Amino acid sequence: MDLLQQFEAAATASKTLSQKPDNETLLQLYSLYKQGTEGDVNTDPPTNLFDFVAKAKYEAWQKLKGKSKEEAQQEYVALVTRLKGA
Repeated sequence: MDLLQQFEAAATASKTLSQKPDNETLLQLYSLYKQGTEGDVNTDPPTNLFDFVAKAKYEAWQKLKGKSKEEAQQEYVALVTRLKGA
């Protein structure tokens, strides 16, 4: 199974975890997924100062700037695998 297939399988598996991850882990999953599928952040930051969720997601993705899609996919697969085993 190549990396892209593993990544897609992990994305599917992440929706069926036995326990919901904490918010920090959810942000990590989100940012790694976005970096692995789209690359560096390609949207403007949220303009609503009170939309804390959107701001947190944007900042988490922004922190991964420069990481290759492949590296993000590998880290995503490893994280989901770890969460499945937890």
